[in-house]
Amino acid sequence: MTDPRAPRTAEDAVAGRVRALLERDGWTQRRFAAAVGLEETKLSKSLAGRRRFAADELVRIADVTGETVARLLHGRDGARARTAVPTGAAAAAAEPDPGREPGGTHGTRGRILDAAWELIADHGYHRVRTADVARAAGTSPAAIHYHFPTRSELLDSALRHNVRLAFDRQVAELDTIADPHERLLRLIDLQLPDGALLRREWSIWIQVWAESAIDPARRELYWDAYDRWYRSIAMTIADGAEAGVFVSGRTGALADQLTALVDGLGIQVLAMTPRAGTDRMRALLHDFIDRAVLAAPARTERTENG
Repeated sequence: MTDPRAPRTAEDAVAGRVRALLERDGWTQRRFAAAVGLEETKLSKSLAGRRRFAADELVRIADVTGETVARLLHGRDGARARTAVPTGAAAAAAEPDPGREPGGTHGTRGRILDAAWELIADHGYHRVRTADVARAAGTSPAAIHYHFPTRSELLDSALRHNVRLAFDRQVAELDTIADPHERLLRLIDLQLPDGALLRREWSIWIQVWAESAIDPARRELYWDAYDRWYRSIAMTIADGAEAGVFVSGRTGALADQLTALVDGLGIQVLAMTPRAGTDRMRALLHDFIDRAVLAAPARTERTENG
């Protein structure tokens, strides 16, 4: 016999998980709506299963509650999603943030991490002082040293924060996109250094690349974090090849080429290289996908139809 309390749709299941978080942390709907920047009527409809939470809303809910988007959508972090699941050191980085406290308020560690992440991204790892982070986080230098004993640990934590931001956003955005071509184009859009958040993520990545080149101790987390992004691209290309949308037998080579192209173009944009920009970056990446990734019939049809 079917349990009448069981969720009938994916929207019901997500709504039930969010309702449980509100109950767990003592939120009222009004306070929670304000905290995640959502109209109270829309929140009410979503909690009742009559409206799907938008991707950006799920990301904000995960941030406020300290959960992950994967848990909100599927009930666990290891669920099969349309983006690769982090492994190794990056898996711990994508776990719920221990710096968040019940009720959606930031704990001291969470405030320090948010402040440090922004300062490092905007001003550079070697130019940020402990006093700067303490001032931005509204705490003391002693508290910084308590949670992050060394500067190296602070940068590692900033990278972990980057991993979680990217993972949550990609899971939320790609969850409902079944078409591999559309999903690959969306993955590219999610990686463009466009807007303050993405430019900060890119800034952190570039700094970690530079530090990893001279500090072997930092490489494992970087490798694992980058591997998740690479596998997301590779699994999308493999899905497209299986569906006959992308060329077959070249998944690894195409993933290598596409990720390298994204990296190189992204660095040019961040460095404000003449002629570089997010629009040009998108156009060049789409051109590569059209010429090298799409199956020949799809390319021919696109050419004939303009």
